[in-house]
Amino acid sequence: MARVSQEHLDARRRQILDGAARLFARNGFHATSMQDVLKEVDLSAGAVYRYFSGKDELIAAIAREVLGEVRTAFEDVARQSPPPPPDVLVGEVLSRVLGIWESLSVDAEPVLPRLIMQVWAETVRHEELAVVLAQGYEAVEQGWVRVVEAYQDAGLMRSDIPAEDAARTMIGAVQGFIAQQALFGTTPVEMLQNGLRGLMSMGGAEPAA
Repeated sequence: MARVSQEHLDARRRQILDGAARLFARNGFHATSMQDVLKEVDLSAGAVYRYFSGKDELIAAIAREVLGEVRTAFEDVARQSPPPPPDVLVGEVLSRVLGIWESLSVDAEPVLPRLIMQVWAETVRHEELAVVLAQGYEAVEQGWVRVVEAYQDAGLMRSDIPAEDAARTMIGAVQGFIAQQALFGTTPVEMLQNGLRGLMSMGGAEPAA
């Protein structure tokens, strides 16, 4: 009997993950059954269960992949030295995040924003995923604190504001924009960048002693 190549195994696993991602983005994790997944990917139960023992394992695999991709996007952008202005930095990380799985869509909208919302909700009940999310967030925050400190050293951002507070706010802006994409539909990243530029123009001077 001929051996199945690793490339074939990887492609089949990807096929299952992509099909499940579309369903989860459309219907949510818990309104989607394994029978729905089998129909979506057009594979037999045996073929799918060869890779995943059940829906919980499939959810965990997609959630880990989403969290890992988002973390990588945040960290890669934050490594730039010197970092670009905040509006450019946030725009770059959003473009990277929203470009993940850009070929997958549901109702003509990209799956990733909806999927990220599902993953965030799932971490509330899934202890292992909550740990993955917390560890990823801590690493991202550390990188963005360094970015803020670089802004402060260059005189681009007020030095009387704790770097951690500013970093959390920048990360929150990205997370909030992703949530808006999931809830209200696709909008250009430039909208957030314009808003950030407007807000940044308000606080040029430090308060008088």
